[in-house]
Amino acid sequence: MSNPLFESQLRSLPLVQRGKVRDIYAIDDKYTLIVASDRISAFDVILPTPIPNKGQILTMVSNFWFNFSSKLIQNHLVDDITLEDILPDAEERQQVEGRAVIVRKLNPLPVEAIVRGYIAGSGWKDYQKTGQICGIDIPQGLQLASKLEQPIFTPSTKAEQGLHDENIDFAKTVELIGESLANQVKQVSLEIYTWARDYAAERGIIIADTKFEFGTDDQGQLYLIDEVLTPDSSRFWPTDQYQEGISPPSFDKQFVRDYLETLDWDKTPPAPDLPEEITTKTAAKYQEAEQRLTMPKA
Repeated sequence: MSNPLFESQLRSLPLVQRGKVRDIYAIDDKYTLIVASDRISAFDVILPTPIPNKGQILTMVSNFWFNFSSKLIQNHLVDDITLEDILPDAEERQQVEGRAVIVRKLNPLPVEAIVRGYIAGSGWKDYQKTGQICGIDIPQGLQLASKLEQPIFTPSTKAEQGLHDENIDFAKTVELIGESLANQVKQVSLEIYTWARDYAAERGIIIADTKFEFGTDDQGQLYLIDEVLTPDSSRFWPTDQYQEGISPPSFDKQFVRDYLETLDWDKTPPAPDLPEEITTKTAAKYQEAEQRLTMPKA
């Protein structure tokens, strides 16, 4: 297991932004370097303790799904420029090897494309209050973690770091990005989710819901960007532990959230350090998700 990387430090490229997980560097007017760190956030707060290998795992899983979905939609990855081309210094390159991708510079859409196949999280809260999710009528009598008859598209706004995204209905999506683009995003999101859901089910994973992000080029062509179907952007449940009426264990930061809930912490910065037991268990769940999804079936 490599030493965790909390923040990348590249001297040869200008740093554009540090997000919750990713560090973004400018290459030129066409391309950007994205580095997935080992940072982890909970309750929209970045924690001071990194999760070993998390960045590499997120990168491997995302790249797998980018390739998997490339027949449905083009994506932001650039495959004709190498990391060595961008970072000729071996020391700098070693720092981000396996966790950095070179991508096209695109115009991100101001909405997150969320697809839900099961009722959980904020969707469950909305359903309990209104019987709807993002303005979509849902049959009565469903329980927490119930499977929906058909996957639904439930977009949200993209909030600034530290703030919460807001669920919106399709009409608001049309208002934000236009009807044609909104319909295209909805259709391809549902297609990718359905295809990935069936693939993951054969490997013992339920994809309960997931978040996609999209961008456009200067000609208005749509691209899949950011990350795809990772434990950070999706709710993965083990099939053999799934049960309606309870929140199944997931392949993500569950151990982190559960630990933090036991503390006297008000969920605002600064966040507390994580003990080694929690980081080790969390790293193992990310690793298991990656192996189940990307390894050939036995």
